[in-house]
Amino acid sequence: MKLLHSALFLFVGLMSVANAADITIFYSPSCPHCHHARDFIKNELIYEYDDLKVVEINATIADNRQGFIDALNKCKYKSGGVPVMVIGEDCFQGYGDSLRDAMRASVESDLTDAQKKSAQANRTEMAKNKNAFVSAHSDRLNAITNSDESKKK
Repeated sequence: MKLLHSALFLFVGLMSVANAADITIFYSPSCPHCHHARDFIKNELIYEYDDLKVVEINATIADNRQGFIDALNKCKYKSGGVPVMVIGEDCFQGYGDSLRDAMRASVESDLTDAQKKSAQANRTEMAKNKNAFVSAHSDRLNAITNSDESKKK
């Protein structure tokens, strides 16, 4: 019985780990690539992945500088250019539409097959009528935390 209890505990623990890889994005308000990356995350990814959490950090604010430097070091980037996106263990610097599939793959790296199917179903529904889907899932905007906004509170 003790072995069964331990196995069940381990299984439940492993199931809770299978979430979308969260995104941290370091940006500058004046950076056009940052705006495009943030728009993609805000208008696509958070609606595709039900459990995705996003933290936006303005790298130009002094209080955020050390976190940005830590991310650059983790990612082994020599340039301090933005945006820098950390998705699970993967890093991306800069942004172009060609990164969309790679970013999705990073988000999906820890998902179960059922979660991946759900994301695909969400994409399919958005393709049919994006405005209706976004409206029905407007609570997903709560998945994004902006470090600047949280400091104002």
